[in-house]
Amino acid sequence: MSKKHEVNKNSPGKSENPKPEDSSEENVEKLNVTEGEELKIEDYEKNLEEMVKQSQEFFEGWQRERADFVNYKKRIEREQASLKNFVTSEIIKKYLVIIDDMELALKNQPQDQECANWVTGVNLIYQKLISILEKEGVEQIATDGEFDPNVHEALTQVESTDHESGHIVEVMRNGYRIGDRILRPALVVVAR
Repeated sequence: MSKKHEVNKNSPGKSENPKPEDSSEENVEKLNVTEGEELKIEDYEKNLEEMVKQSQEFFEGWQRERADFVNYKKRIEREQASLKNFVTSEIIKKYLVIIDDMELALKNQPQDQECANWVTGVNLIYQKLISILEKEGVEQIATDGEFDPNVHEALTQVESTDHESGHIVEVMRNGYRIGDRILRPALVVVAR
């Protein structure tokens, strides 16, 4: 009895799984029945082309928006850095007046021994202030050599046998820069 059962299961006439061709024919018939009319492959291809075109437009639009956002972000970062440098330079300019006064005091320091501690204290304060400015990126403009109108401001010209024409003879006030930005030019006397 069990052998008969096995034979029936494996017999070619009674297969439980339908042939793949049968199922695809049934699917086509279902599509035809649900649509009510015959769907053409060209319509599907046309719809597919339109969808591909639309998705490409969406993708390109997304890429443009992404690039615009990256550019916007970079611009904002540059503007913030520029604003920070501007604010920093404006604050530092106010301290340069104090440095000028301290340099003037150190040039005209008293020579007696009673004021030696005072001179040492003022010099230490001056050095600390210069050190703080250097940490912020402030540099003193070089004043040796030839006059440069980009970083120097000439107060006057004098005859000099020790200096060539167009060279700096004396510095009246030091100039400072922060990065490429001139905080103030150096005031100098130039040889004729």
